[in-house]
Amino acid sequence: MDYATLKIIHQSAVTLSAAGFLARGLAAFSGAAWVRGRLAKTLPHVVDSVLLASAIGLAWMLRLTPAAAPWLSAKIIGLFVYIGLGMLALKPGRPPFVRVIAWVAALVTFAYIVSVAISKDPRGFLIVA
Repeated sequence: MDYATLKIIHQSAVTLSAAGFLARGLAAFSGAAWVRGRLAKTLPHVVDSVLLASAIGLAWMLRLTPAAAPWLSAKIIGLFVYIGLGMLALKPGRPPFVRVIAWVAALVTFAYIVSVAISKDPRGFLIVA
């Protein structure tokens, strides 16, 4: 597979992942039944697996390592923060206020990761112009 195709797959998976997380959060907070269904629980894992595999493939093609590319390290750290916040936000049983704050923080973290990817700067959107 060539770089351009893999990059399109990766960017598409990013878009699907963000849209899915946004939709699942809104549905969970509004009490929608579909968010507890099998598809809503399985599909995000499929999309995120494609996202991760394409990210690894792109890094491999470009011969990037987190040690050599600080922006890549920032994205990986951001990914772990995003996953933790996302789990907190979408798990029932926690206070609604905590879940909403975690969901918003996860969306901001996602935006940070994307801004790092675009700018190739670990500060991402935190750069003061």
